Amino acid sequence: MTDNARARKLADRIQVVVAETLDRRIKDPRLGFVTITDARVTGDLREATVFYTVYGDDEERAASAAALESAKGVLRSEVGRQTGVRFTPTLAFVPDALPDNARTIEDLLDKARAKDAEVRNVSTGKTYAAGADPYRKADDDADDGAEGGSGSDVDGRTNGGTGGSTNRDAGGDTNGAAAE
Repeated sequence: MTDNARARKLADRIQVVVAETLDRRIKDPRLGFVTITDARVTGDLREATVFYTVYGDDEERAASAAALESAKGVLRSEVGRQTGVRFTPTLAFVPDALPDNARTIEDLLDKARAKDAEVRNVSTGKTYAAGADPYRKADDDADDGAEGGSGSDVDGRTNGGTGGSTNRDAGGDTNGAAAE
């Protein structure tokens, strides 16, 4: 098993070598505006997957994919020459799904913005059903508890308003402080 750091370094180097070779040496007219976005190498350094994007329509993407497949041997030999590894990894070219995912996310965000605007337009000029603030405030609770006379002890029984405090001893009996 090889080190993951070594595989990452080799993948980064493969990405640079393939991009430079496509730019300088490959003169295939089918090759469109190709960008190498990422490269990944397996743990045993035998296979490399190169991700790419093509600017253009579906026809240009298909033509660029065919051009990359035909140039695979030249690209692999150049990778082997510039990396100096014992076994040159095989190359597999995969169209990157990142632009499609980004387009999908943008479409979803546009739909969400439209829904928010629709809700904002419907709610303009409307009032709340229970008033502006239907929740109780702390000062409202203080007014309710200020009326005294009888208190309750821990288990909910009232002490009858005797004015004495209720104490609970270790046995669980409730004794009035005034009765002692």
